[in-house]
Amino acid sequence: MTVALISTTTAHAWDFTAAVGGTGESTMTYRLGVQKDFHRSWFQTEVGRLTGYWDAGYTYWDGDKVSSNHSISLAPVFVYEFNGGAMKPYLEAGIGIAAFESTEIEENGLGTSFQFEDRIGAGIRFISGHEIGLRAIHYSNAGIKKPNDGIESYALHYRASF
Repeated sequence: MTVALISTTTAHAWDFTAAVGGTGESTMTYRLGVQKDFHRSWFQTEVGRLTGYWDAGYTYWDGDKVSSNHSISLAPVFVYEFNGGAMKPYLEAGIGIAAFESTEIEENGLGTSFQFEDRIGAGIRFISGHEIGLRAIHYSNAGIKKPNDGIESYALHYRASF
């Protein structure tokens, strides 16, 4: 088994994502984001490689019981991409920061506009530069201020590389 610890990869300048999802409280979420690859990979083997990207996003939270909300976020995301031909499955995880317009979403009290963003996801990358996947993102202020109800968004996303 050959292991390459660090190597550079060819990558595009920016990628764009669009996602639609929802919360457990029936709030719909609509997200637009931009990504910038790390331009590095680690632990490359015949199984796959570890890589990642910076993700900046805007999310509109469409509340059905109370007013809507808006958030912006920034996170480094690490991706384990499995080797494949025209399709490469992947798993991703990241922890970042977010800022919300309001400290309430439906009946969830966020406590502060500042939130931490934790995410996990899985999907498939196509050789054409497109990607489709599922993502779960949790927002919480980590106990900085009460209440700290937090909220999760579960979404289907599409990513295009240019």
